[in-house]
Amino acid sequence: MRIHICLSVVLLLPACNLQTQNSSALPFDRPAFKTINDIPVPGGYYRVDVETNSFADWLRHEKLKKDNRVYLYDGSLKRDQSIQFAVLDEPVGNKDLQQCADAIMRLRAEYFFSKNNFDSIAFKATDGTLLSFEKWRKGTRYHLSGDKLIAVVSNTVNTDSVADFTTYLETVFRYAGTWSLASELNRVTSLNKIKPGDVFIKPGFPGHAMIVADVCANKEGKKMFMLAQGYMPAQSIHIVRNPLNNDGNPWYEVSDERNIETPAWEFTTTQLKSW
Repeated sequence: MRIHICLSVVLLLPACNLQTQNSSALPFDRPAFKTINDIPVPGGYYRVDVETNSFADWLRHEKLKKDNRVYLYDGSLKRDQSIQFAVLDEPVGNKDLQQCADAIMRLRAEYFFSKNNFDSIAFKATDGTLLSFEKWRKGTRYHLSGDKLIAVVSNTVNTDSVADFTTYLETVFRYAGTWSLASELNRVTSLNKIKPGDVFIKPGFPGHAMIVADVCANKEGKKMFMLAQGYMPAQSIHIVRNPLNNDGNPWYEVSDERNIETPAWEFTTTQLKSW
């Protein structure tokens, strides 16, 4: 049986499952790290090699904020400040748009934008429409007509300004989510093949998605990884702690024998995908 979902309704559904927040505070007793690459690996481990100028390399050098608190899109503090290990220096915007899958799409888009590789900035909307930044900067805009997006070409002058890039991303965030992002990614057949930039994703309404911020390994071939996420309501992108670690460190062990338990979501080992 083929199921039709009205896009205009789907767009109003949250991308991430809303969890109960509490007022617990994060202990600020760790040194300030400037980038993800500065976060120490566990003893006996080393960061895995990544290709220079790749998305994984760019992500590893993503800057971290000195203020380790998570803010919501309206400028207020998130009540629960206990789950983050570090906060990425990326904007969240002033609208409740940049949630879980959106945060990942922002990072991917920011990478290509920093390389002036505008052709590669494109994401599918939930209805399958390709939202292209290259077409956007040449005047194409996307509008909802019924339950389908339509592309309308205007006389807008070509631009690659940050402001126009931000407006484009807001359009992506409105019309894309975990369902559409999952369709663009390729399944990773073994968790041991994990690499920075990969995505754990459960598509749905709601669903959730988290990006692999970094990966390390030891001489025996065992691997560990860190995870970053946006969430609902829209909030600072942050690296999460591992709830199984009593010391609150953010590294997760690679194991095909158990699910990945994060502070707000649990993924199966088969839900890892790559670009």
